[in-house]
Amino acid sequence: MKISIYAKNMQLTDALREAAIKKIKRLDKFFQQDIEAKIVLSIEKKLHKVEVTIPFNGRIVRVEESSDDMYNAVDEAVESLERQIRKYKTKLQNKKHSNESIKFENIEPLDIEDDQEFKVVKTKRFAIKPMGIEEAILQMDLLKHNFFVFLNGDSEEVNVVYKRKDGNYGLIEPEL
Repeated sequence: MKISIYAKNMQLTDALREAAIKKIKRLDKFFQQDIEAKIVLSIEKKLHKVEVTIPFNGRIVRVEESSDDMYNAVDEAVESLERQIRKYKTKLQNKKHSNESIKFENIEPLDIEDDQEFKVVKTKRFAIKPMGIEEAILQMDLLKHNFFVFLNGDSEEVNVVYKRKDGNYGLIEPEL
């Protein structure tokens, strides 16, 4: 497993770097191929925050955990990742294109109902008009939604703006 560690609003010590690498390397047993994990350690409003993103075979496993101690936040992030992988073991195992990425023999099953299905309870259709990012954010806020799908007037592609937990906004652009 290749691990990239970044620090925001803090000084990354060698001890913290080594501890984070050691903890994240525990997840290596779940993956068949050499994958890359990205870790972002940051301090926001006196909270120590850890974000871990692991892309594999067209899928992404991602967690964000916060604590008053960075080492605890790293531990919580690893536990959350393990829970996510266990939770979706059956669903991933049934998908043929994922079998070459995950080592299922190393994943203990999680005691949840296996027949859990995703059910679409409502479908919306709407006309998309070209607009700028700022206009899309204003429209989203007016509708009091957490996200808004729009046709970007500059790139002429469908984009999504969303409200982040920190109060800022994010933009999702398709990559084909």
